[in-house]
Amino acid sequence: MHLPRSIALLALLPLFAGCQSLFSTSPPPTSTAGMTRMQGTLQGDGGQLFFQPCGNPRRYAVTDANDTGVLQEASDLAGNRPVVYADLRGRFDASATGGTDGRLALHQLYRLDRSLAACKDPNFKLLSLSAGGAQPAWDVKVSQQGMEVNREGQPTLAVPYMEEQVGDGRFNLSTEANGQRVELWIAPQRCVDPRSDGVQFMTAELRVNDQVQKGCATFGGARND
Repeated sequence: MHLPRSIALLALLPLFAGCQSLFSTSPPPTSTAGMTRMQGTLQGDGGQLFFQPCGNPRRYAVTDANDTGVLQEASDLAGNRPVVYADLRGRFDASATGGTDGRLALHQLYRLDRSLAACKDPNFKLLSLSAGGAQPAWDVKVSQQGMEVNREGQPTLAVPYMEEQVGDGRFNLSTEANGQRVELWIAPQRCVDPRSDGVQFMTAELRVNDQVQKGCATFGGARND
């Protein structure tokens, strides 16, 4: 197998015109050298967006260096909560400026969620990928041990798998076990998770034999894409 802060303040943040996508077509990929992936919270304060890593008192002023649309995404998702959870990648400048602990030039969003529980998820660092959807409920967890497929009303499948890159950031995981053909297709595209209304930045399609179920996906801490 292969694994490769206040609501009002957020509402005042400027909105980007139209829908913005992290994975817009055209520009050549930017090198991620010198960038760090980190999980934490996004919070508005005085018209500025700040990022605070999980379990860390430091606060970084956020600049959207790669047109991710993070200001609009955070404002829309905040609802009646002052902060949102974020899994992201960017360049952290630790030099203190303007009452902050530094700046974060944001390059990539992986996941945004109203719930902050993900900061304490013990399984995050163990997974390379997680995906899931609803109606009916399903989820897939991928780790060094293999792929675990859970579908409502069906027994759990724990199987080895193979990964194939198919271009443009898309890939699929597949296996044949117990007489069943299982495929998980992943594509880089904004996706609203029907289970939590959080936003993930990959879509997922689970195919088990002739049954197709759609949902969202995100990389776990064990994968550094």
